Amino acid sequence: MNVVLGDRAVNYRTIATMRGAELLRRLTRSKALWEVVQTVVVVVSIVFVVRTFIFQPFRIPSGSMEDTLLVGDYIIVSKYPYGYSNYSIPFSPNIFSGRVLGSDPARGDVVVFAYPADPSVDYIKRIVGLPGDHIHMAGGVLYVNGAPAQQKRIEDYVETLPDGSAHPVPRYRETFADGRAHEILDRIPNNLFDDTSEIIIPPGHYFMMGDNRDNSNDSRVPNSGVGFVPAKNIVGRAEFVLSSWSCSNDWECAARLGEVWTWPWTLRVDRIFRAIK
Repeated sequence: MNVVLGDRAVNYRTIATMRGAELLRRLTRSKALWEVVQTVVVVVSIVFVVRTFIFQPFRIPSGSMEDTLLVGDYIIVSKYPYGYSNYSIPFSPNIFSGRVLGSDPARGDVVVFAYPADPSVDYIKRIVGLPGDHIHMAGGVLYVNGAPAQQKRIEDYVETLPDGSAHPVPRYRETFADGRAHEILDRIPNNLFDDTSEIIIPPGHYFMMGDNRDNSNDSRVPNSGVGFVPAKNIVGRAEFVLSSWSCSNDWECAARLGEVWTWPWTLRVDRIFRAIK
């Protein structure tokens, strides 16, 4: 039906068709937007579940675990072996106490834990003492329950100094009584914490040390804030190096990830997917 209004003819059927088409376009756009929202929610949920319950990436900012881990290593930490605590969940909400659904860490495991003095900061060290163990250092040798960890000198670790020169560092293979072995560095013979008094690790706590023995703020150091690490503070076990870039400090390492043009000479290809032992 056409109606004449002044000098214009209005076709109501055409108007209805146009309005219907516009409504359909709006509905289509709304459906597309809803699909995007659904996709984002699903992706965020998957990331949250994986990061909270399965694996979480970390970047190594310091040299306390050299040469097992280097500044600039990006590592994958598994959450499930030790179960879960508040510190396994993003923002560490205080929703339950202790740990659930897991087994105890083993001596020699490399673990990420919430720094006891400031749980918002994550540390990574090696577990050398279990609850109830008697621990002390003598002449740079670790003693666990009266038995020394065997140390065998191996090929030096060679690091590059800021001036570009090569600097050899004495390296040893340390073996616990159960046969589990790893490598450590001994930069300074007879250093301050190469000799300590014997201590007994309390129940529910662990004694941590860095593999770079003379450059590690760990359980040996009084008033370090590390001390005996509660089981609930352990975030997970370090499994492997995902990628690694050559860098000298944490800010530079963080920037490397986006500086794709520098990868040909900064990416340490030989460390990719290296197991952490």
